[in-house]
Amino acid sequence: MSASVLYEAQGPRAKARNIVYTAVFLVAAALLLWWVYGALKEKGQLDWALWSPLFGTEAWTTYLLPGLKNTLLAAALALLIALPLGAVLGIARLSEHAWMRVPATVVVEFFRAIPVLILMVFCLQFYYLYTGVSSDSRPMYAVVTGLVLYNASVLAEIVRAGILSLPKGQSEAAMAIGLRKNQVMRTVLLPQAVTAMLPAIVSQLVVIVKDTALGGYMMAFPELLSNATTASSYYGANIIPCLTVAAIIFILVNFALTSFAGWLERRLRRGKKSTGAVVAVGAVADLSTPGGHEDVKKTT
Repeated sequence: MSASVLYEAQGPRAKARNIVYTAVFLVAAALLLWWVYGALKEKGQLDWALWSPLFGTEAWTTYLLPGLKNTLLAAALALLIALPLGAVLGIARLSEHAWMRVPATVVVEFFRAIPVLILMVFCLQFYYLYTGVSSDSRPMYAVVTGLVLYNASVLAEIVRAGILSLPKGQSEAAMAIGLRKNQVMRTVLLPQAVTAMLPAIVSQLVVIVKDTALGGYMMAFPELLSNATTASSYYGANIIPCLTVAAIIFILVNFALTSFAGWLERRLRRGKKSTGAVVAVGAVADLSTPGGHEDVKKTT
């Protein structure tokens, strides 16, 4: 029996068993879809009168497209700020100097432990009480700030995991030829770790895009989901059609992000030699435990 890199090749019984499992899953999925279809049809949610407004230009130009614009704008701003901030915090956590490592660790662990919605609410009150930001711009500021504080701490762990996933000989060889520690980090470790970190970074970007919806419901931030809900009220409480369209848009946006990331990762791997290490999303949490970096190294 031939063996794969990850697992042994399946035998006849395993193949037959997997075929049965697949058939059972497909039948169950078909029955579930049929039940959902019947329930929606019974409640009149599939009537064309509820869906027809979403195929006109007014719903898109007034609600859906402006909401999508605000969603992408908030996500882009949060990523542009959180990514370099997370990189700085992640590198600081690897420092041998306690005056850099300890404050970075406190910041990362503090903001990573707080739900992003609570951060948004606190930021909204902060901008209301202590700044002169207008009431129209305040929700956007609060959403972006909350996303930055939370996701920068998560990205810091991703950066730390990506650097620790590299073989220790990389840094030892660089220091053996006379490079200083900051040069080793800047010219040797980070360029190689980018490929390893990319899947987890894109996963976090998808989370950022979806988390903008929290600001829409709590702080009247006119993002995609909030505007879709408003459109449903305007067009006669057709909430399911509007939310279905919003969900499809979210799926398309996130699929485009993951597809682009896959293409970029393949291009990076072709353009330079890599260790082949990839940081899984679950590996970031493992670093919080003592000896977690050893586990990451072993799994790569």
